[in-house]
Amino acid sequence: MIRIERAMVEHADEAYAIVREYYDAVDVVVRDNSEEFAEQYFGPGSGIWLAREDKTMLGCIALRPLPQMEQSGEVKRLYVKPQGRGRGIADGLLEALEEYAAEFGYRRLYLDTKDDLLPAIRFYEQHGYERCERYNQNPQATIFMAKDLPESELQRDLH
Repeated sequence: MIRIERAMVEHADEAYAIVREYYDAVDVVVRDNSEEFAEQYFGPGSGIWLAREDKTMLGCIALRPLPQMEQSGEVKRLYVKPQGRGRGIADGLLEALEEYAAEFGYRRLYLDTKDDLLPAIRFYEQHGYERCERYNQNPQATIFMAKDLPESELQRDLH
């Protein structure tokens, strides 16, 4: 059975290990070191979700705030190992991230990708992300996407 859980800071090394695998798999040039990674993904409005089957790590996805954009976050590092693909893991990871983001109060999520990652582009489009203007200075990114989030039950209750 596959479990998807938001990593706690004590799992930062394990989370960073799969992110390093992602860096290599998609040839990421600008990489966070382990300290930068821990600072960016283990604070308020951020997180990294890990997919496991028993003790085997199969995938990850990360979220960080976009302070320059009101009530917005950035989706980063979606990766599923080859042996886990085709099993709905990416769907589960994105769903867990979006649920947290909506509960945290984000109204919009952004992401960037590159035009040679066609399966990733299709995946995001199937999940409601649409192309938008460039919002960051990532030198490798060629495609920018965004999605409005529905208001969470907690936010509705506050109104």
